[in-house]
Amino acid sequence: MMVNCCGLLTASKEPVPLKSIEVEVEVRDHVATVVSTLNYENKEDKPIEAVFVFPLPGDAAVCHFSAKIGQKEIVAEVKEKQKAREEYDDALSSGQQAFLLEESEQSPDIFSLSVGSLPPGESASISLEYVTELAVQADDGLRFCLPAVLNPRYQPQGSEGSEVAIVKVTSVPASLVPYSLSFSARVSSPRPVSKVESSCSLDPLQYLNTEQTQATVKLAAGHKFDRDVELLIYYKDAHQPTAVVEAGQASAKPGTLMGDPVVMLSLYPEFPQAVMSSVAPCGEFVLLLDRSGSMSGACMESAKDTLLLLLKSLPMGCYFNIYSFGSSHEHIFPKSVEYSQETMEEALKKVGEMTANLGGTEILRPLKDIYSQPCIPNQPRQLFVFTDGEVGNTKEVINLVKRNSGSHRCFSFGIGEGASSALINGLAKEGGGHAQFITGTDRMQPKVMQSLRFALQPAVADISVKWDVPKGVAVTVLSPPITALFQGQRSLIYAQLTVKSHLISRIFRAAEGCVTVKYSLAGHPSKSQLNFSLKPAEDTGLTVHRLAARTLIRSLEMEETRRTRQQNEGVKKKVVEHSVQSGVSSVFTAFIAVNKGTGKAIQGPLVRRNVPTGLRECALFDDNMSYYNSADDCEDIHGFSYGECEEAYDGITVIRPAQPPRDPFLQLVSLQKASGCWERDPALAAALGKTSEEVENTKPSGVNQEVWATFLALIWLHGSKMEAQDEWELLAMKAASWLRAQNAPYATECVEAGNALLGFNVQKDALGL
Repeated sequence: MMVNCCGLLTASKEPVPLKSIEVEVEVRDHVATVVSTLNYENKEDKPIEAVFVFPLPGDAAVCHFSAKIGQKEIVAEVKEKQKAREEYDDALSSGQQAFLLEESEQSPDIFSLSVGSLPPGESASISLEYVTELAVQADDGLRFCLPAVLNPRYQPQGSEGSEVAIVKVTSVPASLVPYSLSFSARVSSPRPVSKVESSCSLDPLQYLNTEQTQATVKLAAGHKFDRDVELLIYYKDAHQPTAVVEAGQASAKPGTLMGDPVVMLSLYPEFPQAVMSSVAPCGEFVLLLDRSGSMSGACMESAKDTLLLLLKSLPMGCYFNIYSFGSSHEHIFPKSVEYSQETMEEALKKVGEMTANLGGTEILRPLKDIYSQPCIPNQPRQLFVFTDGEVGNTKEVINLVKRNSGSHRCFSFGIGEGASSALINGLAKEGGGHAQFITGTDRMQPKVMQSLRFALQPAVADISVKWDVPKGVAVTVLSPPITALFQGQRSLIYAQLTVKSHLISRIFRAAEGCVTVKYSLAGHPSKSQLNFSLKPAEDTGLTVHRLAARTLIRSLEMEETRRTRQQNEGVKKKVVEHSVQSGVSSVFTAFIAVNKGTGKAIQGPLVRRNVPTGLRECALFDDNMSYYNSADDCEDIHGFSYGECEEAYDGITVIRPAQPPRDPFLQLVSLQKASGCWERDPALAAALGKTSEEVENTKPSGVNQEVWATFLALIWLHGSKMEAQDEWELLAMKAASWLRAQNAPYATECVEAGNALLGFNVQKDALGL
């Protein structure tokens, strides 16, 4: 069953009432506040109801929703979802204007906005606001993403929620989206803003002060909705531990979440280097690759190159296996095998044969298969998931990972535009791993290798958080317990600070607090500590409170899926209470606004108009093997949606242009042995840009052929591929380790001869010898 109905609604010449979207973003350090204004106009001769299903970041806290008709603004309230729907329906049936914003029950990154009873000739501006944390990237940038692409989500038969009402999405190829987007962002931080990058076209960065701690950036005109709007923000001296205390809402009752101060802690643990280097890398590495039809083309080729790098970088003595999935799933080995030259070669052969030919996106079954396999003693399981995230049963998948979080860590990779942030972030968060997104012209390899470095870090155990605050202050932690810590990666903690009323002014004027995170790293006790002032920050509004409320609500929603029906009712009641009190959306609530002041009912039958979202272009063939590449082509030719075409064309041989010659870097990597060494053969000479004779004739006398070949490969990597060091650093460390194990003489002579042959000036120390 397909979750979404896609196809170009305007093919029947029906006008689309959404005319433009204006987005303003304010980024303060690592938190963004986003205000989106959607402008509607009814140019028809009858009243309409416009329905727009669109993506938002999966961890966003939607905290404001209002509608402006003429000069009148109506601010929406958060109410229990069914009550909000009934109020909306009652308003429409009585001829009133109403506006409803609700979160999808299948995935928290999809929202539905209904604009009801818009009379002929009338305009309305809808404003929604949300706050979100920015994720730390492998290169220390902070990632903000405004989702602009909503791809079909595949819902497997028989999965949870498949019998309930499913959100319908009208999608069109990105080039045919009938409304415009304007986007601007203001960035500020205590530290200077180094740069802002994007896969979209931006106007030049404008600094607002001489310290360069404030800047603005705008999206260039003409965005085509063919990609999400992504900003990568870089600060100087980034990622220092910080604490922000925010005063409670004056109108809220003391002792409640919104009435008390809330603190947001950002911790960046630094592990003792001596402990890190004393632990031999090991583990069971399970790689799960999406081979559904939507992964075809460049996505699949990049994923295969990434698996090559991963397999070459695994340490000797570990275990591994590779699963792939679509509507069905496959594995290379019946169970994980020890990493060796033979098993690596067999895996690489199978990877080379892989294509995106397995139909839809059913990730649940392979995950169940993986978790059914017993763990290998003293080999911590590390799961790497590569997918474009087009699944409908997001919560069911995340719950499965959560239930198995005690036996593994999960590292997730969202590939391409429109990858579900709820799925990708949820897998990593509940699996104690790390999430990465690969969009636009991003290279997948450096991000995946960053996650492999995390996976090779020893697992942190026995994590505890201790608070030291003045007498009279009670701390209620709102975040779920920390289950994973990685060197240099941020961990966020939200906590409510309850103070007896007669102590408030004294404590929050000058007092300090301290939080200590204790943990065990490879059996060695360690800790990270942060001292902070309890004085509330100025000009934060209620941003921290809303993020804290969102964190608490998401935790309760996850809890609700694992309890009995009676217990669930209690959890649902708590979620609704927190959502209504904080004004932050949840799966059980919705924003509702009704314009009751018109005085007269809107006349005439109400016509529904679905507003289309941008869709990633599909790449399939028709029965005559003619190429077509957009969702409306699928619809026109077959009457199928894009997602249904994924399944209908399972097994088709896709004819693509001849592949260009293989990158010398990947050619060199492919020749490395599992042990870390290279052998001297013509293929290595070709990758180095030399003949076999040149390589042989320059070898210092008495030097082993494998030692010479390995020195040459390392010198070439350091001399010509330093810009890609993140990609080859681990396999180069393995090669250097192999050379040290050989106790090879003539190292200095090999480096000098290798530099002379290849034309570099690489120092011996740089090779790690």
